[in-house]
Amino acid sequence: MANSTSADSGSLLSGPPNLSTTERAAYIVAGLGLAAAGAKPRPNPLLNVIALLGGSYLAWRGYVGNCPVKAALVGSDQSSGRIGHRP
Repeated sequence: MANSTSADSGSLLSGPPNLSTTERAAYIVAGLGLAAAGAKPRPNPLLNVIALLGGSYLAWRGYVGNCPVKAALVGSDQSSGRIGHRP
């Protein structure tokens, strides 16, 4: 039971790279910028935590090179370059 759960979650967090080098760099820069903004002191610490987590996630997605949102929108066939294209 635990193995199937960990296998399912692992497939959501990893996979073949589907981001170009430019997209990966943009993810990393945006993620690090958001995390840096979250490091500033604010009256509401929840905003800091959300910004740090969101920025870390974006930077990690850029480092790994796989974006599950892009994979869901574009699909496995990226030759058309159109979002939501279905043959």
